[in-house]
Amino acid sequence: MKQLDGTALKRLHREWRRRTNGRIAIILDGVATPVNVGSIVRSAAAYGVDHLWCAAGSATPASAGAAKTALGTDRYVPWEEVPSTLDAIDAARAAGFEIVALELTDDATPLHDHAPTAAICLLVGHEDHGLTKATLAACDRAAFLPMVGRVGSLNVATATAIALYELRRQEWSA
Repeated sequence: MKQLDGTALKRLHREWRRRTNGRIAIILDGVATPVNVGSIVRSAAAYGVDHLWCAAGSATPASAGAAKTALGTDRYVPWEEVPSTLDAIDAARAAGFEIVALELTDDATPLHDHAPTAAICLLVGHEDHGLTKATLAACDRAAFLPMVGRVGSLNVATATAIALYELRRQEWSA
């Protein structure tokens, strides 16, 4: 067993890109910590996210801490800053995305139980406050990541990365 060289790594990634047709976008709602935004951008670039909306006071990929954490991957993820989350939801819907809140709600279902659709926009919120009632009401559905340990939640960047992988895994397994 040996690590892949640059050419083999490019071939491997090209093969997975060929198997990937679904569209994914992300809306950040009040994700103010630049390091979290940078980490989300890096995961978004790795999983082929089509668009990122930064809303409601979210840091942007251009902020110093985000740019440092993203390590230049922001060039692969088109993004825009919008004044409100509802504006971002409207823009995502206009682009053909189904809006899925990644949030613990009374009617949320495990993300792995969701039937994959051709275009999903994940909506993630502030780590402490989550999403507002108005924002949740504007979503098409809510999903959560099941956890079995003694911790009740994950860092927003970690949760977003896991959700992105799960959405792609569903697509690749279909």
